[in-house]
Amino acid sequence: MANREKGERHDRTAAQPVRPKERTAPLSQSAPRLPRPPATYEDIGYRGPVALPASAPTWRQRRYVERPAELAAAVARLRQAHVLALDAEFSQVRVRTPEEPAHRLSLLQVAADDEYDTAYVMDALRLRDLTPLQPVFDDLAVLKLFHGIGADARVLAARGLVARTTLDLEAVSRSIFGQRESGLQAMVQRACGIRLDKSLQRADWSRRPLTPAMIAYAARDAEVTFALYGWLTLHYPWAVALHETRGDEPPPVADWIIPYLEGARPKPAAFAVAEAGIAADAGAQEEALRTALAIVRHPNQRARVMRLITDLELVRLAPDLRPYLTAPASEERAGAARGIGRLHDKGAIMLIRPLQEDPVEDVRRAARLALEALAGSAPPRRPRTAPAQQQPAGPLRWTSEADEDTAPPEDGWRAALRASFGLPAAQERSGDAPQVPDPARDATRGSDE
Repeated sequence: MANREKGERHDRTAAQPVRPKERTAPLSQSAPRLPRPPATYEDIGYRGPVALPASAPTWRQRRYVERPAELAAAVARLRQAHVLALDAEFSQVRVRTPEEPAHRLSLLQVAADDEYDTAYVMDALRLRDLTPLQPVFDDLAVLKLFHGIGADARVLAARGLVARTTLDLEAVSRSIFGQRESGLQAMVQRACGIRLDKSLQRADWSRRPLTPAMIAYAARDAEVTFALYGWLTLHYPWAVALHETRGDEPPPVADWIIPYLEGARPKPAAFAVAEAGIAADAGAQEEALRTALAIVRHPNQRARVMRLITDLELVRLAPDLRPYLTAPASEERAGAARGIGRLHDKGAIMLIRPLQEDPVEDVRRAARLALEALAGSAPPRRPRTAPAQQQPAGPLRWTSEADEDTAPPEDGWRAALRASFGLPAAQERSGDAPQVPDPARDATRGSDE
């Protein structure tokens, strides 16, 4: 999968672990560190049980689609499917306006639940109109599979294709095995016992004509995504159910929280609550985030809510994080451990200690860092209450204009500059005001006279 922001960067590390360097500096000068055994190869990667691999299926044919008539025939067959595995190859746009996206869709690969009959490679550069695919993308009864949906969804949306009812298998894999083990190469090796050839991962997908090897490479990514879905559904149905998205409206949470659930961090959390008019109301922040913590369903969204709680240092919500230390999804266990450590909830030390032996590396690391933080006595850095008079009522509006009443004196900067050079303060402007000697000015004045 070329030029994308996917989890492939973790695959090489997953296959060949690298011994980490032992840290020598404490996290905080005021907090003593707990004793830590030397790092070993067993400390890296997933250490839990894994289901047996299944044989990888083989599709009967791979069809290259580059004409509108071929696209119409493919769509007619895809509309009969219930599950579609999608993948996209895209290329960088070298000449573009600031409003145009940096990447454009080059290929769209599709594998359907048609008894492994046909995998499609659709040439998005030669097919200028992809709207015939929109009914398939809009159909809520058809599940669309991705492995790393972020970059693919952006380039598809630029061509007018927005998928509803989706499942990101990378997110499913991350909940089970952790971030390091969630890449497509690592997961296919675990699920099917084969190692993917990634030699064309950085190929130029804008070149034409495509070679047979490039077409086969592109089709294979959609095929193995479909095969991975079958393995995960069979052995880890709880994780698949957690991550399926039906294209519904956002969860009923406070408006200022929604951008963070969507994966973006548009601004620091302190700015968000200030613009919502609740910067000085810790109770309103707690109520909104406690509600969001209970309502959101996806593990990665709940982990983002935990991050907001810790960023705003709402220490009274620390007990609300404790139940998630035993959650089935690794993101929630790790997020709860990190949050409790940052909020300095010492009452949860005994609950965090077992996570040092968690199967997922991300959780083990979060637990150890949390215990290091809880070993100290430092409270959270900022108080969460502020005098009411420091915050105006209602939404906060930012401006660069200065009030006339608070404008600095006209000569304020001049006085500061004179003081920095040890010069006497300037007197009020008058006819007999002393002047600072200026040799160049005096020489010019003398020549004029």
